[in-house]
Amino acid sequence: MIESSVVRKYAEQWLQENKDKDYFLVDVQVSPDDKIVVEIDHADGVWINDCEELSRFIESHLNRDDEDYELEVGSAGLGQPFKVPQQYVNNIGNEVEVLDADGQKVKGVLKSVDGSRFTVTVNEKVQVEGKKRPQRMDVDHTYSMDSVKYTKYYISFK
Repeated sequence: MIESSVVRKYAEQWLQENKDKDYFLVDVQVSPDDKIVVEIDHADGVWINDCEELSRFIESHLNRDDEDYELEVGSAGLGQPFKVPQQYVNNIGNEVEVLDADGQKVKGVLKSVDGSRFTVTVNEKVQVEGKKRPQRMDVDHTYSMDSVKYTKYYISFK
């Protein structure tokens, strides 16, 4: 079986050699039947030509005579949960959906990222002192990346 650490090493080598392209590695998965999935991302999206180039680079370092494998190189899915901090940074200003540790789902605008913490601004009803009815206000919610169940780009069809 091919080790994911080996594939990760080759992917990171390609990314290092192509720093000018500003890609970053999101994930490397290898299934027991040697299906390899490599996900990369970029602030402006991923180009198919670069996926092909990375795929050829990884294939040039693996030996099909030793191990038969299937290799898939692509971008991190738009509706998939964020896996690395750079995805949070790239989505500042965009609408995201967060499922917190308590199972509460919130939708709001990703306001900032500070290390492993991030802040989402949510428009919600808040009881204001002196008012009978709750008022809609923007409220900041801060989370730790490792304590939420997921954060992902919110796709709206409005």
